[in-house]
Amino acid sequence: MPESTESARYESMPNDLEPLWMPFTANRQFKNAPRMLVAAEGMHYTTADNRQILDATSGLWCVNCGHARKEITEAVSAQVGRLEYGPGFQMGHPASFEFAARLAALAPGDLDHVFFTNSGSESADTALKIALAYHNISGNASRTRLIGREKGYHGVGFGGIAVGGIANNRKYFGSAFPGVDHLPHTHSLEHNAFTKGQPEWGGHLADDLERLVALHDASTIAAVIVEPMAGSAGVILPPKGYLKRLREICDTHGILLIFDEVITGFGRLGDSFAAERFGVLPDIMTLAKGLTNAAVPMGAVLVRKHIYDAFMNGPDNAIELFHGYTYSGHPVACAAGHAALDIYLNDGLFERAAELESYWIDAAFSLKDHAHVIDIRAMGLVGAVELEPIEGKPTARAFDAFLKCYERGVLIRTTGDIIALSPPLIVEKNQIDQIFDTIGGVLKEAA
Repeated sequence: MPESTESARYESMPNDLEPLWMPFTANRQFKNAPRMLVAAEGMHYTTADNRQILDATSGLWCVNCGHARKEITEAVSAQVGRLEYGPGFQMGHPASFEFAARLAALAPGDLDHVFFTNSGSESADTALKIALAYHNISGNASRTRLIGREKGYHGVGFGGIAVGGIANNRKYFGSAFPGVDHLPHTHSLEHNAFTKGQPEWGGHLADDLERLVALHDASTIAAVIVEPMAGSAGVILPPKGYLKRLREICDTHGILLIFDEVITGFGRLGDSFAAERFGVLPDIMTLAKGLTNAAVPMGAVLVRKHIYDAFMNGPDNAIELFHGYTYSGHPVACAAGHAALDIYLNDGLFERAAELESYWIDAAFSLKDHAHVIDIRAMGLVGAVELEPIEGKPTARAFDAFLKCYERGVLIRTTGDIIALSPPLIVEKNQIDQIFDTIGGVLKEAA
C-alpha cells in the first residue's frame, strides 16, 4: 500500500474504539481522546496526525535498539518465509538452539541453560515453577514457600502477582497462590532522596530475609525473587550491599535467588545484565522485553547448571519438566532475538549506555529544584522523577505531565506520581536534553 494511502487510512479512521479492552489503561479517558501511534523509526514514533514523538520510554522498557531496525525486519521476514512455526514439544528447529547458546554465552557465571517463554509474565511463572520443581526432585519437597518483595513487579500471571508487591496488580484477584511472603521494599524518601546512583542507606533491609527464615523455617522456603532494580514501581535502585546480602543469606539457607531482569537485561544499566552491574549471580534469571527489541513477543528463563542437571535423571525417554508453551522458542521470535543481539554487540549499545550514564544522570538532576519534585533517581539509561501528589488526587499530577509532554512531542511513562524514563540505547545527548527540557517546562507550569 502506498505510504500516502496508508497515512490517509489512519487519518480517516473513525473513533470506533469500543470493542478493544485496553490493558493497564483508563479506557474511557483514552477512547474519548485517543493517542494513536501509526509508525516508528529510530528514536521517534509517528502519530496519526503526523507528529513526531520522541520515545523516552523504549515503548514499554523494551525497544532498546531503537525502532524499525532493518536488521530485525529482514531477519523476521526471511524466517517467516522459511519456517514460520515449528512445534517445540518433542521437536526442534536450529534457531532456538543457536539463540539459547548465544544467550548462555552472554550471561554471567554458569547461567548456561535457557527455557523460552513468550513474555515477562510467563518467565516469572516459569522461574517459580522451576524453583519449586527443583527442590521437589532434590528431596526437599517441603520447600514450597516463595518470597517476593513489596513494590515488586513480576508480571500478571497468578504466580507473578502473588510474589509481586504492587497492591493494585493483585487486590481484585484474590490469593490464588498460598505460601507467599514479602520482604520490605527499599524506597525511602527520608534517607535516600536525590541520591545519584545506588543509595548508601537500606542495605540492612536484606536482613529481613533472616526474619522470614526464622518465622517459616528455611526448610519451607524455595526461592526469593526480586528485581535488581524495581522498574514498574518507579525505578527504585538497590542500596549498596543489598543484593550481595540477599545472595549470602540464600546461600546460607539453601534458598534459590531469582533475579527478574525483564527490564534491566540487555544494557539498561550499562552492562549486559544487572547481575553483572551489581556483581551478584542469581540462580535463575528471567528475561523478556529487550530480548527481541520487542519486535516479536518472547521471554526466557536462564538457570544455573546445577539446577538443569538436577532434572536430567531417570529414563532417557522421560519428560524432565512438565511445563512449556505452544510458542516456546518460536522461530520468528528467535530470528528477531538473533538480530537484536547482533545489534547490541555490533553497535556496542551496552557500552554506549555506560558512556552516557553520567550525562543522563546530570540531565535528570537538572530538575531537582523544580516545583513538586521530591526525588530523582537515575542509573545507566533509566531514571525517575518523583512528584509530590496533589492532595486527594493521587497520580493526577504525573498523568497531567504525561499528557502535556505528549502534546509537546515527548513520550514519557508514569507509575503513580512518578515519571519513569528509559530511552532506547541509541539516544543522543541532544535528545536527552530534549527529554528533560520538555519535562522541566511542563513542571514549571504545573499547579
